[in-house]
Amino acid sequence: MDLSTRLKHIIVDVPDFPKPGILFKDITPIFDDPKTCALITQHIVETFPDIDAIAGIESRGFFWGMLVAQVLEIPFIPIRKAGKLPRPTLSQSYALEYGTATLEIHQDTIQPGTNVLIHDDLLATGGTAFAAAQLVNQVGHCVGFSFLVELAFLEGRQRLEEFTIPVDAIAIY
Repeated sequence: MDLSTRLKHIIVDVPDFPKPGILFKDITPIFDDPKTCALITQHIVETFPDIDAIAGIESRGFFWGMLVAQVLEIPFIPIRKAGKLPRPTLSQSYALEYGTATLEIHQDTIQPGTNVLIHDDLLATGGTAFAAAQLVNQVGHCVGFSFLVELAFLEGRQRLEEFTIPVDAIAIY
């Protein structure tokens, strides 16, 4: 069974979470399967072998972002919601359906010219990933996006096309 099919068998659909009408893709059952965790890590490493750092979007982007950083022996950069990092930060605000949100990284975490892969668990509308790339590009170069799951009907991949860099998702719904 290929990795995409494997993930689709493991990920659990949770209806009406976090609010009515939403079908939530729960990736936490993957953690019960060390082999699948290793295959995900291997997939990302093989898809993006020539990166200088990997940035994981809070919080589920931290899981495989950190594992890939360990395997490739490169820095891991946490991208966090505003106010969560203790030292001086760079920030990028972006529009939500109702209001705005802000992402931050430490000012000194990316050296100029660093090639950075952005990783998160899920690509939906692409707004958060788009803002993360803008944030990374303030100092370094976003060279790709990696996701476990893509909700293709929300057209997030199209939103990221502006960056003209690879977008990889393992399980596409």
